[in-house]
Amino acid sequence: MGERAGSVAGVVVLAAGAGTRMKSSTSKLLHQVAGRSLLSHAVSAADALTPENLVVVVGHQREQVEDHLAEIAPHVVTTVQENQNGTGDAVRCGLAPLRDVQGEIVVTYGDVPLLTGETLVDLVSAHRAHGDAVTLLTAVLDNPTGYGRIVREADGDQVAAIVEQKDCSPEQAEITEINAGIYVFQADVLRDGLESLTTDNAQGELYLTDVVKFARGRGLNVHSMVLEDRWQTEGVNDRVQLAAMNREYNRRLVEKFQRAGVTIVDPATTWLHDTVDIAPDVTLLPGTSLEGATSIATGATIGPDTTLVDVEVGEGATVVRTHALLAVIGAGASVGPFAYLRPGTQLGAGGKIGTFVETKNAQIGADTKVSHLSYVGDATVGEGTNIGAGVIVANYDGVEKNRTVVGNHSFVGSDAVLVAPVTVADGAYVAAGSAVTEDVGPGELAIARGRQRNIPGWVESRRAGTKTHQAANDASANSEGTHLQ
Repeated sequence: MGERAGSVAGVVVLAAGAGTRMKSSTSKLLHQVAGRSLLSHAVSAADALTPENLVVVVGHQREQVEDHLAEIAPHVVTTVQENQNGTGDAVRCGLAPLRDVQGEIVVTYGDVPLLTGETLVDLVSAHRAHGDAVTLLTAVLDNPTGYGRIVREADGDQVAAIVEQKDCSPEQAEITEINAGIYVFQADVLRDGLESLTTDNAQGELYLTDVVKFARGRGLNVHSMVLEDRWQTEGVNDRVQLAAMNREYNRRLVEKFQRAGVTIVDPATTWLHDTVDIAPDVTLLPGTSLEGATSIATGATIGPDTTLVDVEVGEGATVVRTHALLAVIGAGASVGPFAYLRPGTQLGAGGKIGTFVETKNAQIGADTKVSHLSYVGDATVGEGTNIGAGVIVANYDGVEKNRTVVGNHSFVGSDAVLVAPVTVADGAYVAAGSAVTEDVGPGELAIARGRQRNIPGWVESRRAGTKTHQAANDASANSEGTHLQ
């Protein structure tokens, strides 16, 4: 095929369609596959060509699309297709910012998320190897209905024309090689070909495909590259197709990580974004979803039934039935089951955030344990400290959030409340059931509760005749009998 492609003069991404079948107030191009927008996938593939110019043709809901592009790809130039008058018109709009550009122009779509940059590089390489004016990507389908058919020259080598479904003769309709809608053009041929287009067809539109026939009519080379991976040519037009694309993309991601040494027990219930990083010898249990910039270090076990969004998990950590976002979990740490780690949580090496524990903006030191039924928010907890069952860090006074500090090797007893702002120093104890409102010094025991007082005869005077009263009487009688013996 010749040398691999280097930079091209320009890439035009067509993204102006209305996407009405999505039935969404959000632009079709902003719907996601594997955690990234359809348009983000298209731009990434285009960037593999290192184009001198990258143009996205926008139209319907263009404000959303332009705002999104400004966020994810500020190097992209946008141009507007005011009226939807076919792909030829869309590419003509895309060439407006490339008025004097010479060389190769690649045309692709914004809604084909499985199209890879490698495929585009191969397409450009084929274009150069053949000395083509136009090179197009094609696929062979069992059911080509709806697609433009590839009509070849008598010798079968070059492409003579592309005929849209509605314009096909019965014989042409039997052709199974279809146009994927992705091309490499020489810029001058593309400009001249666009000028020659007419709307003399079944849909009354300007067909970009007619540029192929134009080029052949001038005796120029037009070849195709047949793509065996048909998924790369599939677009997304409705939510059924979106779900199918997500399943296929996810299947490929799961397989990639499995082949790289990750144990994924149930691929059907494991969902991954293509931005995650998973080291070898990680185990993912059923019902796990890893999203955003999540990274999992070697030896960690995640799941079952766990969702991590932008979470860093250290070596050998265990995360069970947990929802976490924007958090860091240290090496050898343990989280869950049924834990909720909110943004800003940092758990040190060997630490534990246990059952029904919620944390937020909390830095929890190495070997510190928050094991049961607690809330720790806006807090710094040192190393080797134990936070007992049911402890609440009361960080909100009704107006502002305040911070709590608990030192190293301290102990906070069960059912205590630390009312922020407050500091419990290194080596201090807080007695169970205390409501701490003042700082606790090093080595001190804080007791902040009323002294216990037992009132004899209370049940007899207030609950006479109840089962409780009877139980108390029976227990008293048994106690007296035992005492007499």
